[in-house]
Amino acid sequence: MSGGLKVLALQKEDVTKMLAAGTHLGAGNVNFQMLSYVFKKRNDVCIIDVKKTWEKLLLAARVIASIENPADVCVISSRNYGQRAVLKFALHTGATAIAGRFTPGTFTNQIQAAFKEPRLLVVTDPSADHQAIMESSYVNIPVISFCNTDSPTKYVDIAIPCNIKSIHSVGLMWWLLAREVRRMRGDTPRTIEWDVMPDLYFFREETKEEEEVPEVPEVQPAQDTYNAAPQ
Repeated sequence: MSGGLKVLALQKEDVTKMLAAGTHLGAGNVNFQMLSYVFKKRNDVCIIDVKKTWEKLLLAARVIASIENPADVCVISSRNYGQRAVLKFALHTGATAIAGRFTPGTFTNQIQAAFKEPRLLVVTDPSADHQAIMESSYVNIPVISFCNTDSPTKYVDIAIPCNIKSIHSVGLMWWLLAREVRRMRGDTPRTIEWDVMPDLYFFREETKEEEEVPEVPEVQPAQDTYNAAPQ
């Protein structure tokens, strides 16, 4: 997919990030359509070929960048660990994000208020987002999906092999996709590093902030002047 161009080649820094996030760690089972992306199997865990992951990521970025109106690209994640990533992806690329439960009929029922007609669909998990993928097949919307080795690839046009069970892997893959889309559109030059950190795409559990109890200032006791001895 990179066409032998050095600017599109997989960089050492990106490989380090992918290995640290566990992007290359697949599932124990393998779907026959994902078998070509498996490098080898070790300790009942399939190892995904990182080079093929990068090639499919570039292909998906080219497809997304070819859409004239960025708002026509719909990114979806019903799982919690991908909602923050799709919202950040939509912020940085101008896409339309659907984070949380996907309302049935969003692509097919024109009566409801949430009706959308996107030109491209990008999902996080084909198993969790099966309703959106099914409806996209009814209205001929191409689908790009991050897929694990055991993920179903029915109605998926471009499958990006990666670990979708890891919080850091999902966030990093969305970050890499957003960076490549911005580079291909010309928003971010390749000569400089993108100033957005991958940590912004990682899922974080909601924690209640500790309520700060305001400190009561100490009041000095008034002097007993009425009991004081006469001077």
